[in-house]
Amino acid sequence: MKNIVKILAIALVMVAGVQYTNAQSLSQDADRPEVIAKKKVADISTKLGIDDSQERALFRYYTSYEMKYKKNLAGKDLNEPKLAAEKKEYMDDLKANVKKTLNDEQYNKWLAMLKE
Repeated sequence: MKNIVKILAIALVMVAGVQYTNAQSLSQDADRPEVIAKKKVADISTKLGIDDSQERALFRYYTSYEMKYKKNLAGKDLNEPKLAAEKKEYMDDLKANVKKTLNDEQYNKWLAMLKE
């Protein structure tokens, strides 16, 4: 009888440990603005050949853009004039910041990438 109690106690501890480790993993990690920005900047970096300082600046700009987009526009109807204007404002801000960071050739390639 004591052995059964010990086995059940050990099994309970193991199950609790598995649940605890699963709770620590972030299943929504891919939806975070930083992760989205990092993926986009990595893609831009390989296609445009930007240096480290440009990459850091673009990461900051994209993180800011993704945070504003997720907070104010995600899941809403973008056909509404107010929301469409807000989206355009965010994109114009991103374009202005990117233009300050990249040279003319890189910026034109980046604009072409946006249209894809």
